[in-house]
Amino acid sequence: MLTLVLVVILAALVFEFINGFHDTANSIATVVATKVLSPGWAVALAAVMNLIGALTGTAVAATIASGIVNTQVVEASSQVILCALLGGIVWNLITWWKGLPSSSSHALIGGLCGAALAAAHNDWDALIWSESVGNWAKNKGLLWKVLLPMITSPIAGFLLGIGVMLLLWGLIAAMSRAGGLLGRMARPRWVNAFFGKAQILSAAYMGYAHGHNDAQKTMGIIALTLFGAQASGALDDLPAWLSFMHPGSASGGQDIALWIVITCAIVMALGTASGGWKIIKTLGHKMVKLHPINGFAAETSSATILTVAAHFGMPVSTTHSISTAIMGVGFAKNPRALKLSVVERIIWAWILTIPASGLIAYGLLRLLRGMGWA
Repeated sequence: MLTLVLVVILAALVFEFINGFHDTANSIATVVATKVLSPGWAVALAAVMNLIGALTGTAVAATIASGIVNTQVVEASSQVILCALLGGIVWNLITWWKGLPSSSSHALIGGLCGAALAAAHNDWDALIWSESVGNWAKNKGLLWKVLLPMITSPIAGFLLGIGVMLLLWGLIAAMSRAGGLLGRMARPRWVNAFFGKAQILSAAYMGYAHGHNDAQKTMGIIALTLFGAQASGALDDLPAWLSFMHPGSASGGQDIALWIVITCAIVMALGTASGGWKIIKTLGHKMVKLHPINGFAAETSSATILTVAAHFGMPVSTTHSISTAIMGVGFAKNPRALKLSVVERIIWAWILTIPASGLIAYGLLRLLRGMGWA
């Protein structure tokens, strides 16, 4: 049983590494597309900021660990978590290979739901649909933490992208009317030069927000695995050198242990450093032509959504927020500038991610059980 727990943790870290190069491509696509930073420097910046972001909160991790599936489902079988991770990993690799910016967050959640349903013999009570505690920010369940943000975050990204873009243009127009030094600073050459530097800050903000939200999801998976293993007695006779794995010994109760936070942060940073250029090409070049001011608006909008969502424990998709922010910026620039064929492919990837990863995880667990391994 302990060996299986270690395998599940290893699989979780593999998922985190893949998340690093898969979703980080989304987070740095704009700064590469506008040629403000070279791919190498953009990846290095994102890796450092991912690490910082991952170390600054655990609200999303707590949601994954105890707010989506009933922990009783995984207490007796770490195979559930393993199949959930494999479902997310397989779908991430498929979409990465196709160059589609699909959501690692939703791939993980879909895998978790599919594996939980298979473990519970299709009993839908294995999933926490909605638990209201009188404060919407603290409510648990798929409705509050997954489905509602899944719908609202893309809309918010699109509208905020439009709003920030219009605000920046309004400020530039006001400076131009003022004349003098301000008028000269409103000229295209000065605007491009300013936002070329400002976009480095927005790219750093985006990297921080990605780590702050996305890295926590794997933290939650590892914590969920350890909570289940503890409940089933698998951690009762740990050798001394593995005593840190016991949830109670490091964190007390069902908090996220510090070693989990640090490990996931480092692994995501390493994954980030490996890059993901196919997705950068789709987001940064194929969807709409970007200039530094557009990249700044898109990154600022997306990072703000991710940071706010992480504060409330919502595992929001980096892919959704940056893609729709770019769409919003492109729409504000020229509604006809958006390449709808690319947008359509991205939307289909969004729609399919949760059911596809869920079906993969469901099938894997049923297969393991059929072979007597689960």
